[in-house]
Amino acid sequence: MITHVVLMKFADPANREEAKARLEALAPDIPQIRSLHVGLDVVGSPVSYDLALTTTHESVEELKAYQGHPVHEAFGGWLRPLLDARVVVDYES
Repeated sequence: MITHVVLMKFADPANREEAKARLEALAPDIPQIRSLHVGLDVVGSPVSYDLALTTTHESVEELKAYQGHPVHEAFGGWLRPLLDARVVVDYES
């Protein structure tokens, strides 16, 4: 199992709610997603990111298929201009 973790910092944190809703809408359209969880930061510390995404995939190949899926790519096209920063960790469990 591969776990994909993404932390996002928005230029305008007001965009995080829409990003959360759009991310949650991805799962039914992308069969390579085994699970998807989205959380919004509640502390707001100087080192906090605004949104955390965690997805799981059966294999690295499924993760790559998810990342290249047209629905995911369309979402990324909307998202990227709104971000100040993004960090990713992919690990096997």
